[in-house]
Amino acid sequence: MPPTEELVCTDDDCVLDLFENHYTYDVPDDLEDLALSCPVCGGSTCLERVDL
Repeated sequence: MPPTEELVCTDDDCVLDLFENHYTYDVPDDLEDLALSCPVCGGSTCLERVDL
């Protein structure tokens, strides 16, 4: 099953608190969170993975 992860945006000016990211089966092994950006504010350094 493809990986799924939850991320939070820590930017104080952003209204997004949590989003879920669903990958496809062909996700590269070396993909990092820094390759993603917040869907609301567009920041990439403000994302943190939630470990459940």
